[in-house]
Amino acid sequence: MTSRTLKVALACAAFAVAGTAAPAAAQNQPSQPAAQAEKKEPVRTISEWDLPKRGEKLAIGGYDPVAYFPEGGGKAKKGKKNFSHTYKGVTYRFSSQKHMDMFKKAPARYEPAHGTWCSWAMAHGDKTESNPKSFIVKDDRLFLFYDGFWGNTRKDWLKGDHKSLEARADREWKSKSKEDKRQMKVPA
Repeated sequence: MTSRTLKVALACAAFAVAGTAAPAAAQNQPSQPAAQAEKKEPVRTISEWDLPKRGEKLAIGGYDPVAYFPEGGGKAKKGKKNFSHTYKGVTYRFSSQKHMDMFKKAPARYEPAHGTWCSWAMAHGDKTESNPKSFIVKDDRLFLFYDGFWGNTRKDWLKGDHKSLEARADREWKSKSKEDKRQMKVPA
């Protein structure tokens, strides 16, 4: 029996035992409708993100995350210091007030996948710095890539199967950061 199989078996056994009788305190509490159940905040582990080690935790080298998306122009564009916004410990810069307002309405939509690391490298189990000018926006997500001395991983990604690479990168990112995939459609 492998250690993984043993862990699963122990978890199942614990669940089965726990499920046989509810603790007395829980038996006396009224149940809450599902709509009133507390929403659990997604895990955020900025210590695993590609951010400066000191000072401001500036994401994407100061590039505007909204600018990458079609509604922001679809191009990598440097943000301005006077249009800065910190969201859950990570600071973003924007090229305009309009872009900053768009981000504030739907931050999960505009945040880059994989903690701003290169998505290609993440799909292969590595953390490699991305180049803010090497990117794609697909399926309402921003993917950043390494582009430097060793080549441009964006080209490799585009040659591969996007869904498969995305799934692998998401799994690797979750294993490193415990963070789930963030994605959100543009609000109507």
